[in-house]
Amino acid sequence: MNDDVDDPLRSIRLAKLDGLRELGIEPYPVAFDRSDEAAALDARYADLPPSGETGVTVRVAGRIRAIRNSGMFIDLHDASGKIQVFSHKDYLDEAGLAVLRLLDIGDLIGVEGKVRRTPRGELTINAAAITVLAKALLPLPEKFHGLSDIELRYRQRYVDLIMNPQSRETLRRRSRVVSEMRAYLSEHGYLEVETPMLHTIQGGASAKPFVTHHNALDMELYLRIAPELHLKRLLVGGLADGVFEINRCFRNEGLSPRHNPEFTTLEIYVAYVDYTAMMSLIETLVARVAERVCDGTKISYGGTEIDLTPPWPRRSMAGLVQEATGIDFLALDTHAARAAANKLGGELSREAGWGHALETVFALKVEDALIQPVHVTGFPRDISPLAKADRNDPRLVERFETYVYGWEIANAFSELNDPIDQRHRFEAQMQARAAGDEEAQPLDEDYVTALEYGLPPCGGLGVGIDRLVMLLTDSPSIRDVIAFPTMRPR
Repeated sequence: MNDDVDDPLRSIRLAKLDGLRELGIEPYPVAFDRSDEAAALDARYADLPPSGETGVTVRVAGRIRAIRNSGMFIDLHDASGKIQVFSHKDYLDEAGLAVLRLLDIGDLIGVEGKVRRTPRGELTINAAAITVLAKALLPLPEKFHGLSDIELRYRQRYVDLIMNPQSRETLRRRSRVVSEMRAYLSEHGYLEVETPMLHTIQGGASAKPFVTHHNALDMELYLRIAPELHLKRLLVGGLADGVFEINRCFRNEGLSPRHNPEFTTLEIYVAYVDYTAMMSLIETLVARVAERVCDGTKISYGGTEIDLTPPWPRRSMAGLVQEATGIDFLALDTHAARAAANKLGGELSREAGWGHALETVFALKVEDALIQPVHVTGFPRDISPLAKADRNDPRLVERFETYVYGWEIANAFSELNDPIDQRHRFEAQMQARAAGDEEAQPLDEDYVTALEYGLPPCGGLGVGIDRLVMLLTDSPSIRDVIAFPTMRPR
């Protein structure tokens, strides 16, 4: 923004910027040595009575959010809260008063002075010196309406965070969720690892990738859609019996209130257990996080109370579909299943398999009704190329997805560790890819080679951190819980 003539408010602030420099003041200094934050002062002097004096000099810094009585009273906000500043000729010298006249709402300043409480009970600093730390050239939105344009809030998150305490609290709570997850897993002996974000082969999930090009190697690379295959390689190598990664993934898909092209997941792989152990792990992990971050396992989302207290029920996909539609898909062959799904609005192609039909009807008729936490088991084999076959029904696999409020928040398998079966699964995926399925997984020869060295039986779990944070912060959109969501440029 350079056209000052068309922006009179900015022109006024630029003139004040020049005024500061004419006084010999650098309006963007390198540092300020502060002694306290607002919340710490509030706590320390909670018992100070009205009109009480401390005689203690402190140094605070923050952003001006309100100026009253021609600058006599300033509301100064830092990351912890608010403190009032009293700026008066009884305490400020002429140089300080000159600086005061050049301040605006939004400026960042440092203040040195003694702490007192006003007769009205407001904790206050009598300013003896004011230091300009960053002159704001653009005004903040009007105080009482804030940044009400939702799109603008996401595009200019920095302004949103200044104006909206709820936005700050949501992102701070997100940080606590991730910290609690990491702490729990580390306490229980899982090893945190890092795996590549640039892959030579897209894999680990069925999704369309982002493609980039490496100039020096003259080769295409894919932004990670999932870390799964690399994490299981680490189990093959015996790095640890339990590994986890809190990672960013990228999928070239549409946007929605629950989808962003880049998102954060937690993936965990544990040797010598099956998928039932991962059910217990996700329940315990989420309950621990809710207790630490939300002060209990009962939360409210969209006005609905949700009880995250373990254990959570386990229901089969086919059983839930039969309850909702009256159709037992386990009794149908592929042709009949496809016909039943299309009759219910599925619009499946002739190439769609039995499992695709079952999954389609589940998505259409069941998902949205799964409000309280539930583990959905009995996933079809033909949509689960990395999971072990079910011990009792070869059409199914040992896989579950955890649903809360109609959303999938976790996905887990008894991991397939038979290299010959894995190769056959990949080959079936390649056939689907050749038939036009862009999300089918290609054959990863190196991963199959790793399996031939021996992957121990193991359980794997992926948790969608963004969606979990949405639930724990009562946020209606994934954009609320991502600091800088993907947006179309204006």
